[in-house]
Amino acid sequence: MADVTCNIVCMSVVERVASYRERMRASGFRPIQVWVPDVRTLSKEIAAQGRRVAKSDVHDGSLEWLDAVNADMWAEE
Repeated sequence: MADVTCNIVCMSVVERVASYRERMRASGFRPIQVWVPDVRTLSKEIAAQGRRVAKSDVHDGSLEWLDAVNADMWAEE
């Protein structure tokens, strides 16, 4: 047991990751990389756009249309 502990503790992070990846590949897995939206950035952008819309003097009926679509959508659920 001491040899196993020493092997894990004495290995560098790079070596541990390489060993883990080798074991996973030997088990039939392959690595993939997945990119997802950063919701922190997305929520900041949504808030900024909302502030711009609220300050806008232009009134073309778009907001009323969005409210109506939203109301219909929520009524269906």
